[in-house]
Amino acid sequence: MFTGLIEEMGKVKDIARGTKSVRITITASKIMEGTVLGDSIAVNGTCLTVVAFGTDWFTADVMPETVDRTVLSKLKAGDKVNLERTLRVGDRLGGHIVSGHVDGIGTINEKKVNDIALIVKITAKPEILRYIIQKGSIAIDGISLTVVDCGPDWFTVSLIPHSAAMTTLGYKSVGEIVNLEVDMIGKYVEKFLGLGSSPAPAKSDVSLAFLQENGFF
Repeated sequence: MFTGLIEEMGKVKDIARGTKSVRITITASKIMEGTVLGDSIAVNGTCLTVVAFGTDWFTADVMPETVDRTVLSKLKAGDKVNLERTLRVGDRLGGHIVSGHVDGIGTINEKKVNDIALIVKITAKPEILRYIIQKGSIAIDGISLTVVDCGPDWFTVSLIPHSAAMTTLGYKSVGEIVNLEVDMIGKYVEKFLGLGSSPAPAKSDVSLAFLQENGFF
């Protein structure tokens, strides 16, 4: 579990491509403090497992499902990536709950400056946009951001100068693609209500009266 608050930008050192998978090695400094084999690290918002590491680098395997759903396979040596270690019990939840399970890909459609803010417009498919609302949360390349506005095939976010300088979104150009993870709460609510493609859960016999009769209250 992550918060979407990027700890540092790492750099791709090497990327080895298999038939359907990828092995990626990234150089970093801050996030390597205390890192051990098997730890999870979010790379551009994608939860990956450390399979090898040194003092200033780590390696992770990217399975075919992740290759198909994210932009990680498009990375090349020298590219910057957003990095975040997992949330620890007791940490401040400064962003929002981010699982590191990317829902899909978006494309940067426009970037413009409004006073101190950098406004980024991103286009995405309907299956992503259905979960995006004004003032809702969205993770873009792992960055926790608030949706400013949205339309039928686009949405905008606003970055303060610090976020623009400390994350890859400030450096990416119009036309580049990004990982998107929508707010998981919206997806769960949709399923519970039976509104999406997944069937609603079976009706339960558990009621308030049942819980009271059996000593739960």
